Amino acid sequence: MINIRPVSDLRNKFPEIEETVINSNAPVFLTKNGYGTMVLMSVEQYSALTDDIEQKLDEADAAAEQTSVRYSASEVFGRARSRINEHVKV
Repeated sequence: MINIRPVSDLRNKFPEIEETVINSNAPVFLTKNGYGTMVLMSVEQYSALTDDIEQKLDEADAAAEQTSVRYSASEVFGRARSRINEHVKV
């Protein structure tokens, strides 16, 4: 179940929000004037989202150190778009 709270609860009910984030292992979405403004999550949740990305970036850095080949931004994004489009067509 998605937990949506007004941003004022962050100030007024911090312990309750903290407990919800930690115990439910789910993010809490905060709103201001009825619109989403931010998402709160535990360090463990954040790590689960980013650890794989960090590892892949480290692998890319290591691979880049072993070659002098460099690509322009348009080449990189063009290749990424091509792969995304190929995957979408499948």
